[in-house]
Amino acid sequence: MPHRNRTDDAVTIGPLDLHARVDEALAVQAHAFGLSDEEIAVRRQIVLRHMTYTGARALGATTDSGRLVGFVYGMPNDRTHWWSTVVEPYLRARGQDHWLDDSFVITELHVHPGYQDRGIGRTLITTLTDGADQPRSILSAIDFDSPARGLYHSLGYDDLSRQVLFPSAPKPYAVMGAPLPLLR
Repeated sequence: MPHRNRTDDAVTIGPLDLHARVDEALAVQAHAFGLSDEEIAVRRQIVLRHMTYTGARALGATTDSGRLVGFVYGMPNDRTHWWSTVVEPYLRARGQDHWLDDSFVITELHVHPGYQDRGIGRTLITTLTDGADQPRSILSAIDFDSPARGLYHSLGYDDLSRQVLFPSAPKPYAVMGAPLPLLR
């Protein structure tokens, strides 16, 4: 059953067909991150590929008029996936690579800036991870003090490794992990 989030504009959190609404989701991400059309095109292919993986699921935050204002998606982690192969050496160097096993990875979480600070991101991520079969969750976030990292810390995520460099990413990332269920 979808959760109702009380905001100035009523927003409903529920399952999202990311295949059908990928362009709307990427528009939210582009607005939040300032992505170029080229970056959006690359991410579109990545999102569509991710949604074919076993156990991948997505949730959306929609207004009563049907506008998508936030989304999250994730999947059970697999060490053979690109993200895991990039972060594994960083985690191994800190004795934290066991986090790559039996974890649910939050691949993307974005809320339109006009709808941030209303609990939508928190509801999206906690609702998604509540349905995970894994005992823990991992994710990566740009490595600086940001509202996103503040949210993750408040949910119980700790830094597993910092200054993680992804190919073609201009800024370093932090890899974070939390036991499930997340803190409320």
